[in-house]
Amino acid sequence: MLKSYLIVFFISMLPLIELRGAIPMGIGMGLPILPTYLVCVVGNMLPVPFIYLFARKVLIWGYHKPIIGPFCRFCIVKGEKGGRALEAKAGRGLVAALLLFVGIPLPGTGAWTGTLAASILDMKFKDVLIACMGGVLLAGIIMGLASAGLLGALSGLFAV
Repeated sequence: MLKSYLIVFFISMLPLIELRGAIPMGIGMGLPILPTYLVCVVGNMLPVPFIYLFARKVLIWGYHKPIIGPFCRFCIVKGEKGGRALEAKAGRGLVAALLLFVGIPLPGTGAWTGTLAASILDMKFKDVLIACMGGVLLAGIIMGLASAGLLGALSGLFAV
């Protein structure tokens, strides 16, 4: 059982997959939903301070390198584009917008992209942590409900 929790913990740390893939994986492995949720939230939040503090520096360093340059350029462009769009739509409510960006489980959103965008926008570290934590908690709840089948059951009740 510990092995299963470690698997979902490490899956929740991966960019693009994050807890959006880890929670359904844990539920599919037969793990209880609440401990799976907690393990995935911790795993998803663990990289956030490192992304905020170091990702932009590493990406800028690798921008013109022959092998990793295309990947670094992709990440910087994606982060800048997401950050600027978030900033344009949010105005003063940037922290709330970041929370929703991280919390709505859609492709291309999540703690990794949100933190990278926030670091490119030079948001305060404390604001980034609060927004990402709230977003990860929200995304975890949504994915937990979806994985448990509650959203599908509710939509079936209200279908005409």
